Amino acid sequence: MSWYEVESKLKVKDEKEMRKKIKSIARFVKKEVKRDTYYAIVKNGYPKKAFRIRKVKDDWVMNFKVWNKKYWDKHIVVKEEYEIELGDKESFLKFLEDLNFRKWVEKVKHSESYIVKYDSSPAKSKTAPSRRSGKNFAGCENYKTKNGVNIELSRVEGLGWFMEIEVLAKEKDILNAKKKIRKVFLDLEIKGYDMIDNTGYTKMLWKKRRK
Repeated sequence: MSWYEVESKLKVKDEKEMRKKIKSIARFVKKEVKRDTYYAIVKNGYPKKAFRIRKVKDDWVMNFKVWNKKYWDKHIVVKEEYEIELGDKESFLKFLEDLNFRKWVEKVKHSESYIVKYDSSPAKSKTAPSRRSGKNFAGCENYKTKNGVNIELSRVEGLGWFMEIEVLAKEKDILNAKKKIRKVFLDLEIKGYDMIDNTGYTKMLWKKRRK
């Protein structure tokens, strides 16, 4: 059974004020810099399919997402995320090149991760199993607590500050996950939804590059 990412992303104007609000409802987990390279078959317009490769400690990991629009609404998106550990990155890139995939976009994200206190305490929190092997893999996105609310406050180079509010859930729990995210909206005093922008970072970077 797959895990689904239930998520809302918001553009942040004042990261110091938002950090203060986040700390009032969530406990800090860690800081990290995520350096991603995206590959796609590049033709005219925005590519229909793309995936990223990220170095995690001594491993290279490929990640791709399947958007599940059946569960989308105006403010929250839902997607399945898959990860594959690459034993031989260079051979894999040669294979991609033969399939006409090319390096497309590079993204650097400076992130602070938090877990909402009323959903997960340090003593009880559990990590969702990696989609690659069924095991915990703390270096990837899957370190996040299952069914708990995870928050990332991030500066994306070239784009600015964003906040991602996310719940990892089974399909049967998606509606409940959305309720948890909306509760965080209220607790963080997010008034109105003009801050929400669920456009993918790659699309933002692609549009900026085309200007």
